[in-house]
Amino acid sequence: MLKVSETEVIRVCLQQIEDALAWGSSENWSNYDFEKLSEAIFEKTKVQLSTTTLKRVWGRIKYDHAPNTATLNTLARFAGYNDWRNFVQTCSKPESAESVSPEVQDTYHKPKRALHLTRAFALVLLLAIAGYFVFQKVLGSGRVDPARFSFKADKVYTEGVPNSVVFTYNASQAKTDSVYIVQTWDISRKTLVPKDQTKHSAIYYYPGYFNARLIVDGEVVKRHVVQITSNGWLGLVEMDDKPFYFTKKDITQPDRIAITEALLKANNFNLKPVAPKVRLFNQRDMGDLTNANFEFETTLRNPYHEGGNTCQPVEVLIQCKDDIIFLPLANPACIGEVKMFAAGKMFDSKFADLSGFGANLSEWTTLRVSCKDKNMQIFVNNKKALEFTFPNAPTGIVGLQYRFNGVGEVKGTWFKDAGGRLIDMAP
Repeated sequence: MLKVSETEVIRVCLQQIEDALAWGSSENWSNYDFEKLSEAIFEKTKVQLSTTTLKRVWGRIKYDHAPNTATLNTLARFAGYNDWRNFVQTCSKPESAESVSPEVQDTYHKPKRALHLTRAFALVLLLAIAGYFVFQKVLGSGRVDPARFSFKADKVYTEGVPNSVVFTYNASQAKTDSVYIVQTWDISRKTLVPKDQTKHSAIYYYPGYFNARLIVDGEVVKRHVVQITSNGWLGLVEMDDKPFYFTKKDITQPDRIAITEALLKANNFNLKPVAPKVRLFNQRDMGDLTNANFEFETTLRNPYHEGGNTCQPVEVLIQCKDDIIFLPLANPACIGEVKMFAAGKMFDSKFADLSGFGANLSEWTTLRVSCKDKNMQIFVNNKKALEFTFPNAPTGIVGLQYRFNGVGEVKGTWFKDAGGRLIDMAP
């Protein structure tokens, strides 16, 4: 069994994650919430924690052992720390030596006394932190009646980025000042808003299908969909603040969409020492196309393989209204670090054979997906790489995203729906 201090420090980390997510008490989380959390952790840390692991950590499945170090490191990184040791040190470290009495400072030179004192101090501090979170939870506890609040956007469907959306909300009956608007699932976009005001403007730099939320006293009370399309193909370079956009003319060639080395250099982006992260989007109205029954094909390449891009990783994302299909490709020598996710089904090459996703990406590579009644088959250059049935509920497909390092080219892209209707994504 865990020591009390170990249990408490883990609980504090989990509480920080819960507070950041603002999904309400984890006691009320459904399997879908744990799936979304697993997806969010993977997106931020590139480490996959299964829903079973997360349920064990959160006490939803009985398990009388401590989480392993890899799991704790991943949770700490998701919470914003370097690793688990950094989280523990941050929680338990005194403010400074100057703020400690001379008697206590003297114990730093006496190992046994220092060890006992540090443990006692850490335990008291951790219990105080845990008590604070409990107090905060009690303060905002009680069922929040969603009917007392309102939330809507001035745009539901709009085209082009960047794009500003004005939200109108009424949260005047909140018990506390804890009122947030979240543009997407990404908690970094969570904004504290005054409960006595009614307007909040938000800017979207990337196209997509977003479930914006109004969070009051720790509970999601209202949701509102915002869909931003790309107006055809969109190419950009990821940057810390906001992306650098290329014009359609820059990336469009007669038979393909391409971000080339010449284009990058013309805009002062260097491929060395680190190649910039480039993205291609095509978000549009797909009609009744769903991820349960569809066909998809695309041909691509990433001919830059120097420096830090020897693995030539490529990620193809089929973006859905309430889900994601995340398909990776890489140099065959690098398939040991490949991970994929598709509507609740997760695969990690450390525990599964994903060698079929290896390809010579300096040459044109064709990726094809065939899905019928949620049974998905994935082919790379006409060879089956994987087959499985995904667990999540079907949802609509809204577009594509490609992620390359340095350069990337795409052609021959299309979807077919269950009735055989062709959706051509040609330039």
